[in-house]
Formats: sequence, structure tokens, C-alpha cells
Amino acid sequence: MDKEKIREIMRRLHKGESVEAVKAEFKEILKNTDAADLARVEEELINEGTPVEEIRSMCSVHMEAFKDSLDKPSPVPPGHPIHILMEEHKVMLGLANELRTLSARLTSPAGPDWTRLSELMENFRAAENHYVREENVLFPTLNKYGITQPPSIMWMEHDNVRVIKKNLLKLAADGPGKDFKGFQKKLADLSAELAESLMAHFMKENSVLFPMALQVTKADDWPEARRQFDELGYCPFTPPEALGTASAGKQQAARFEGGGLVHFATGALAPEVLEALLNTLPVDVSFVDADDRVRYFSSPKERIFPRAESVLGVNVRNCHPRKSLHIVERILSDFKAGKNEPAEFWIQMQGKFIHIRYYPVRSRDGRYLGCLEVSQDVTEIRKLEGDKRLL
Repeated sequence: MDKEKIREIMRRLHKGESVEAVKAEFKEILKNTDAADLARVEEELINEGTPVEEIRSMCSVHMEAFKDSLDKPSPVPPGHPIHILMEEHKVMLGLANELRTLSARLTSPAGPDWTRLSELMENFRAAENHYVREENVLFPTLNKYGITQPPSIMWMEHDNVRVIKKNLLKLAADGPGKDFKGFQKKLADLSAELAESLMAHFMKENSVLFPMALQVTKADDWPEARRQFDELGYCPFTPPEALGTASAGKQQAARFEGGGLVHFATGALAPEVLEALLNTLPVDVSFVDADDRVRYFSSPKERIFPRAESVLGVNVRNCHPRKSLHIVERILSDFKAGKNEPAEFWIQMQGKFIHIRYYPVRSRDGRYLGCLEVSQDVTEIRKLEGDKRLL
């Protein structure tokens, strides 16, 4: 691939030239290029200092060059994770276009149109699961093959869609009040913004990210990815036929063989007991080693933040959206420099108050071993008063 030609196109886009003007040239470049090569060139350009926003402008050219990609049949059979994601794309885009049409004809906060508006809002809220599966299974799988920047860019776009959805959900929840006309205008504007953002994003994933994923991975990666998809669950609108009829990937192998104990300074536990103990704690626990790679996370009955096994072994920087990377970097650099105080944050999420803490983990001689993340839902704890001394 002619990397210099791509740079030239980027410079022209940066100076204001239209996507339409460079589309034909870019299509010519793509004739002898597959998605994986394209992704690697973009990765190289970012590593060489090309701003991520300029790479995103190139993604707009991808979109125009592959504008029919949403209508193409899936390259994999039903039940394959990529097939599931592509089928969900079709449904989500249909819901977004329906919302755009409905918002134009909405006349009152009652009746069947308003009922359907509420149903659409619930579908958009539930659509979060689609992004969670991509970020926790697909993206880490690509990271293991050295593909980090394209997933990072897609994650940025997920966050942009989340902002639009958040504004839509809040608008619908607040209702029109006394200014129904103003409400309808805002609803129509946000609905159009959502539909257009989803269309652009899905084209990029269908035409570049997914073909690249199929090219760089091994066939053995996908049964495991499917198993993790199943663990994270699906959206209410995920087409049942998209899930296929085959078993949901390989079964989890038995983890404990033999009767060995794990010995500590204050006792010894069988591995099975140790794992059950960690999963019983009323917190989410994750551990990142001294090389900043995710090595463990617990599986409590009710997780606060979703996790999938694809993140194991992945650099923790690739497990966070770009907007929060500076915080991750600061925490890790402080711990490696000798800081022992935990870093703590608290957020309000879906009616819950979540307390998040990061601790440096050190050996007895003070050597840095890694970082422990502990997340806890403290909503009910914050309500406690007085004493409770008896059952």
C-alpha cells in the first residue's frame, strides 16, 4: 500500500478538501489492499505522530468508499460473533430511523406514538450490551494480534454515540413540559444525529473493522469469543436467528486438578476455595501486573462493570476509552514511582452509587507487583444509620 499517498489524502482532508473529492483516489488505493493492511498502515501513522482525529477523517473516506457495506451479506454464518454484530447493526439502524420518522409526527405526550417512543428509548438503553461485547471481547482479541488503534477509534465513536443516547434518554424522561414544540424540535435533532452517527459508525465496522478481524485472527478464536458473548448476554432486539443453533462455543475446561494448596503466610487454601472466596466478595476485583497487563478479574454474582476473558493478557491501556487514558497513566506511574495511597473515585450510575479504588500491590520487600482495582456498589451502605447488633 502507498502510505505516502494516504498521507497526502489526509493532508488534503485536513485542509478542507471534501470526502467526495478524494473518494475516487482512495478507492483506487483500496483495489490492491485488504482491511488488515489498511488498519496496520493507520496504526503506523498514529505511532508516527499522526493525530487520531485525522485518522478518523480517513475513516469517513472508508465509509464513502464502502457505502453499500451494510447491505452486503454477512461473510460468516449465523452464530458467529461477527454475524451477530452485523445483524444487530441492521436492527439498531432500523430503530434509529424509526425514531427519526416518529419524532417528526409526534403531536402530544400521549397515544400510540408516545408509547412507541418509550419502547424505542428502552431499546436504545439496552443497546449498550452491543458495545460492551465489542469492547470486552472483540477489541481485546484484536489487541492480541497487534491491532490497537482501529479498536481505539471505534471505542471513541461508541462514547460519542453514548453521549447522544444519554441526551435522548434524558429528554424523553423529562418530557415536553409546557413547550411541546421545543421538545419535538430537540427530539428530532437528536434522533437525526443518532441515526447519522450510527450509519457512519456501522459502515466503518462492517467494511473495515470486521473484515480485518476475520483476516488477522485464527479460527480457534471465535468459539471462545462466542462463549464470552453468551456470558455477557444480548440485546432484547438481537435476532434469534442471528445466534444460530450451534452450541455456544467450547465449554470451559475444568480448572482444578489434583489436591494442591495455595500457601500464604496466614494459611493455605485449595485453588477451588480461593476462587470461590474471591467471587463471594461483594466487590468487583481486577488485577493488572507490573507490565500493565490484565491478569485476573473476579466473577461475583452481580458484576458492576462487565468483563470478558478476552481482556486477559491485554495491556490495560487498551481496555479503557481514550478519554480516560490520562487517568490510567497517572495512576500506574504514581504506583511505580512508590506512591502507596489508593486512588479513589465515585460515580452515580443507573441509580447506584459506585465506589472505585485502585491500590498498588507490592511484595514483602516493596517490589511493585501490579495494580488492584476494587469496585463496590455502596448505595445501601450509605443509607445505614445507628446500630444493628442482632440478626
